Amino acid sequence: MGIRRFLLRNYVPEGEHYHFAQKRIDEKTPPFLHDHDYFEIFIVTRGTIVHWLRSRSALLEQGSIVFIRPGDCHSLSSTEGGPGAEIINIIFGDDVANHIGERYREDFAGRFYWHDRADPDSFLLAGPRFERAVNVASELKFGRNSLARIEEFLLSVMIRVVDFPVDNDPSVPAWLVAACHSARRPEVFRKGARGFVEAAGRGHEHVCRTARKHLGMSPSAYTNERRMEYAALMLGSTDTSIENIAHDCGIENLSHFYRLFRARYGVTPRRYRLHHLKDPVREMQSHL
Repeated sequence: MGIRRFLLRNYVPEGEHYHFAQKRIDEKTPPFLHDHDYFEIFIVTRGTIVHWLRSRSALLEQGSIVFIRPGDCHSLSSTEGGPGAEIINIIFGDDVANHIGERYREDFAGRFYWHDRADPDSFLLAGPRFERAVNVASELKFGRNSLARIEEFLLSVMIRVVDFPVDNDPSVPAWLVAACHSARRPEVFRKGARGFVEAAGRGHEHVCRTARKHLGMSPSAYTNERRMEYAALMLGSTDTSIENIAHDCGIENLSHFYRLFRARYGVTPRRYRLHHLKDPVREMQSHL
């Protein structure tokens, strides 16, 4: 593929600081890659997307959020035969990125836009994290495209939405990071602490001590958080019964499930469903 260059001035008028767009992605293989003189963040809000990079391609599922730097050559296409793919796309200049990168260097060094890895940083969000990402992004559609608003958005996303502290703490053992990632999968968190310990591949007591040191919680508490995130996703996007959701989380005692969920979200599963049984993307579109 050839490479074309896109320019910030073609999208962001003088006096503004970012451009917001919601796009449908074509199934056709892109005829070229592109880079640009601006920074970009996009969220896959529907379907599955093929992300074309210089040396490879990667599948991005709904909930993927990607941080693109000016030098990243890439392009997007939708997977064939699947539901139409859509993204939210936000671009901004180096004045914004440089200000955040300098002011919060200790927090973001080596992460998001401020690293020298070949591929851009990407994360997969689910449940409330995905909802939060879409909601804070949708707010940029309205009002002035000001410096304060784009900086508030980026900080909110990087701190409150995709910040998984263990991923970027060099003091955390690699096996614990791997176990934390594994514990986000249903086949692992359904087993509770046992699944976490199996994923860690270390002795139970050693895993418990190390988890408390670096995570501030036990393997059981960590997997319960992942269970409740999954439960919230199911409650907000399906009509599966609460009892079946509890069982799918690996919790047979329904009263225990209710206690865990209320402790995590402050409301009962039933009340959460009544408030959240909607597609955050469609909700945003209805107000556009």
